[in-house]
Amino acid sequence: MLKQVKGSNNEFNRTLNHSLLSLVLPIAFQNLISAAAIAVDVIMLGVINQSVMSAVSLAGQVTFVLSLFYMGISTGAGILTAQYWGRNDVKVIQRVFSITSIFSLSISVIFFLFSFCFPEFLMRLLTNDAELIHYGAIFLRTVSFSYIAMGISQVYFSVLKSMENARFSAWISSICLFLNIGLNALCVYVFFPGMPEKAILGVALATVCARCVELGCCVVHSIRYSKVKFHLPGKDRINRQLRKDFLKYTIPIQANYFVWGGGLTVATSIIGHVSADMVAANSIATVVRNLAIVFCAGISSGGAVLIGKYLGTNDKLMAIKASKRINLYALILGIVAGVSILVIKPLVSLVVELNDISQSYLDGMLYVCAYYCVGKSINSTIIGGFFPAGGDAKFGLWCDIVVMWIIVLPLAYLCAFVWHVHPILLYVVINLDEIFKLPLAVYRYSQYKWLKNITRDVAL
Repeated sequence: MLKQVKGSNNEFNRTLNHSLLSLVLPIAFQNLISAAAIAVDVIMLGVINQSVMSAVSLAGQVTFVLSLFYMGISTGAGILTAQYWGRNDVKVIQRVFSITSIFSLSISVIFFLFSFCFPEFLMRLLTNDAELIHYGAIFLRTVSFSYIAMGISQVYFSVLKSMENARFSAWISSICLFLNIGLNALCVYVFFPGMPEKAILGVALATVCARCVELGCCVVHSIRYSKVKFHLPGKDRINRQLRKDFLKYTIPIQANYFVWGGGLTVATSIIGHVSADMVAANSIATVVRNLAIVFCAGISSGGAVLIGKYLGTNDKLMAIKASKRINLYALILGIVAGVSILVIKPLVSLVVELNDISQSYLDGMLYVCAYYCVGKSINSTIIGGFFPAGGDAKFGLWCDIVVMWIIVLPLAYLCAFVWHVHPILLYVVINLDEIFKLPLAVYRYSQYKWLKNITRDVAL
């Protein structure tokens, strides 16, 4: 009997590992591509001068806020898609995709209009440095054209991932990255060397071009290979039910992403009003940290798909068993990410040219990023993966409201503008959120109240 149980566990672990790897590796690769694309922009523009690099990094916060909307909408679509995929109900998944595409496109249009018409105003929210505002506005007005394409392609990628097809998005992202790198290199080193304004414009246009190619690939894939097609949603009773389900789970998740991402943007704004040197150091530290945690984000997304699939078939015991194993992997990957930051720390100084003050800030920031990765990996897997997959969309929202907006951000404000603490100590305070959330997330997870089957019997 004991041998049978042990054999069954070994078989489960092999099956889970295979399924998880088939999702985690492509998702992690796509996250790596996204982080690398940002890194390429920062490093290449840093060749021109530090102000250009800092300005584009700050302008990227607007795109980051937009990506939070995409993440909320995509997560809402992914929750429903994963559970209906467990039931092998592709017709309902098609309806979910059409509904979510309209929401995503609407948000993209709003951000496009604001970024194109009022880029200086948006930059003033992030910094009071006139030079950074000028350079950032040039980038923001041009890159805003990429938002329309992103709004559609990101939802399509999310639905495919939730149907356990993560490879396509990884391949397309890699193609677009190399296209972006090539065009960036031409603009910075060939066409506009020593011309900051034209180089910024060229880099922004390269991003627009890459996003348009990405959308074109999605459309071609949908027409030729995919079960999910691009078309407008209907107005029948079934779509109204699904729209209601989508909003029920997406609104809390969207609010959570907005609260969390808004907190990060406010933190960046605090840094932006402390000094330009700290902005430059934070730009590099953020890129390094995002590159280090790509597998942590992959385990979170891949774990959410598998847990949602199990819950869609009402197999809660299997979902619990899988979640425990995935949590172990998240801990290991978080430790590996932190150690990797410490290992590559000397190399970062060789690749990026900063002044002495910014370099000293960067050295301290990378140590902070190392411990941050462990908490981030576990929290993103539990709060951002398991809980939404099981229909528990509100815990993350309340957790971020309390931790970020009631504790961390007020404390950071006091440290920056009242107590005037050293910038590295300020950076430590800003990054305390994942440490505070960790015990709350583990306790909530152990209660298993998040395990829910949210599908409904839809008569098509």
